[in-house]
Amino acid sequence: MARFIRNLAKGILGAIRDLAPIILVIAFFQIVVLQQPFPNLGSVLVGLACVIAGLTLFIQGLESGLFPLGEEIAQEFAAKGSLPALVAFAFCLGFGTTVAEPALIAVAAEAADVASEAGAILGTESARAEYAFNLRMVVAVSVGAAIVIGVVRIIKGWPIHWLIIGGYVTVTLMTPFAPEEIVGVAYDSGGVTTSTITVPLVAALGIGLSMAIKGRNPMIDGFGLIAFASLTPLVFVLAYGMVMS
Repeated sequence: MARFIRNLAKGILGAIRDLAPIILVIAFFQIVVLQQPFPNLGSVLVGLACVIAGLTLFIQGLESGLFPLGEEIAQEFAAKGSLPALVAFAFCLGFGTTVAEPALIAVAAEAADVASEAGAILGTESARAEYAFNLRMVVAVSVGAAIVIGVVRIIKGWPIHWLIIGGYVTVTLMTPFAPEEIVGVAYDSGGVTTSTITVPLVAALGIGLSMAIKGRNPMIDGFGLIAFASLTPLVFVLAYGMVMS
């Protein structure tokens, strides 16, 4: 019990330290630059306390649960030596975590509202829901494909920089031909996919797999999957916009 309390206190202090720069910047501009009092200060303080508590519990959950689980699953698949099963698991992991990503859900809903206001889609609730759903599915499939590419790269030992360079060259070539209204959404989709749910499990998968394969270095080969998860949504969403236009 005492150890749990110490770890919890350490986590709270770490969360406060991580949030301190954001708090100081907001307070400085609100008080010094804008010279205005905080609106609803009580609600702001309650919200800040909830953020600190949530961040503390989230980090604790990653360290005690998700990271060990992801590494163990990757090592078990590698031990069985079944590449199709590992590839299927990698795709499902990328797809499932991205579909549940809160940031993607929010961005897809906002993109649907903006598209409706701009006249790109019908202004009905069903049209907006369909647009947001299709966008989420495209991004989720792209992240699933990204994790597959990353897993195969670890197994084969391919250099990561050539894959990343090739991916961004592809994005650069596709951008002028994609509809203008989808370009910004595509670029933003690459960022929102790598958030609270996706990153921990994907990182744990890469590290665990590189630890289980002989000749692989977890520091060199274990990381990089998240880069693919940020890159492939750009390609897939741009392609989606070009096909649907």
